[in-house]
Amino acid sequence: MNTQKGKALKNKAKDIIPGLSQLLSKRPDMFSPDNWPTYYKKAKGAEVWDLDNNHYLDMSISGIGANVLGYADDDVDEAVINCIRNGSSSSLNAPEDVELATLLCDLHPWADMAKFTRTGGEAMAVAVRIARSYTQKSKIAFCGYHGWHDWYLAANLSEPDALGQHLIPNLSPRGVPKELAQTAFPFHYNKLDELESILINNKGEMAAIVMEPIRNLKPQNNFLRGVRELANKHGVALIVDEISAGFRLHTGGAHLKLGLEPDIAVFSKALGNGYPIAAIIGKRDIMDSAQESFISSTMWTERVGPVAALATIKKHQELNVAEHLIRVGQQVQQGWKELASKHGLKVDVGGIEPLSHFSFLGDDSQMLKTVFTQNMLSQGVLASTLFYSMYAHTQDHISTYLKAANTAFESIANAKISNNLNSLLEGPIASTGFTRLN
Repeated sequence: MNTQKGKALKNKAKDIIPGLSQLLSKRPDMFSPDNWPTYYKKAKGAEVWDLDNNHYLDMSISGIGANVLGYADDDVDEAVINCIRNGSSSSLNAPEDVELATLLCDLHPWADMAKFTRTGGEAMAVAVRIARSYTQKSKIAFCGYHGWHDWYLAANLSEPDALGQHLIPNLSPRGVPKELAQTAFPFHYNKLDELESILINNKGEMAAIVMEPIRNLKPQNNFLRGVRELANKHGVALIVDEISAGFRLHTGGAHLKLGLEPDIAVFSKALGNGYPIAAIIGKRDIMDSAQESFISSTMWTERVGPVAALATIKKHQELNVAEHLIRVGQQVQQGWKELASKHGLKVDVGGIEPLSHFSFLGDDSQMLKTVFTQNMLSQGVLASTLFYSMYAHTQDHISTYLKAANTAFESIANAKISNNLNSLLEGPIASTGFTRLN
């Protein structure tokens, strides 16, 4: 497999782009440092072509969950192209803002108002700002991963790796004002006592509870109802981060299926099928407090994002996309379990079905992940230990993927038996979080 062009551009990027990629999760060292094709020339459906014209079936991260329908979806792209031809921005506002706000509030009957940004991280920062404006308090209790902004990373100012158990370890708070220490406090999913302790210990100072409605674990022992009750009891806003979970289990937020009524919900990723758009929806009294703070940006008024979101939601609803995403994820998760059992490998399988993952168990887990990724690439399949389903994934794709995974698992099992794993490595082992690339 010729990868000369891709590797040349990657080497150049290391010198002129800090960390090589704008997104940690797309850095090649997270998969197979010397083999993962860093750049793409074309993407369509569930297929990707790299700069050297190598063709892959993408059974990996699906644009980090942004391309819920598939790459270059014809219907969404057509709506966007028409929008561009009529002007993607002007001195006036796009009417699609009103249409999208209305649709999102219709999908979420508890919500009355909506604001839009273009990325998930900034949308979460807006949501937190609104909650602080509404409550006139400063402190945040949170569960899960919520982006790169100061309010979130501040948790690591008080404890070196407070965020380490919230998806990404070793996130440095360098550059975050030290004065923000003791303003963000993490708690674990399904640990209601941890949240209650935070609220009690910071009584009268808490602005919001921020959490993903679901990610890897399912709620137990009325956890979500307990969170809502604690928010009411302590007079804090409940913000649900639907950036990852949204539009996976339902057309709209996963919280609708889980019976949770938040005060604010935040969407991005799948909302625009890869086009930049994020939404903050909420109850009127809380959302109105946004006007008491300065929250404004030129590019939040461009037209492409709302147009893409409207086209995506319409198709998502008409085709019952969530049902397909769940079914595909179930098949892949079951396939992992059966293949691991067949080849005597120990793996842990988790995540909601449309956002699935598995991990090899043992001290050599990262080595096995790297070898698995290498082997899949050699078979023309873009894959690691993550699988985010798209509507474009077909039964043939699943069959091709599981056949390739069987070959990869067999190779790993044989190498373990002969104590010869190192011979399978074709470069460095994949990174395990936020580490320097250069």
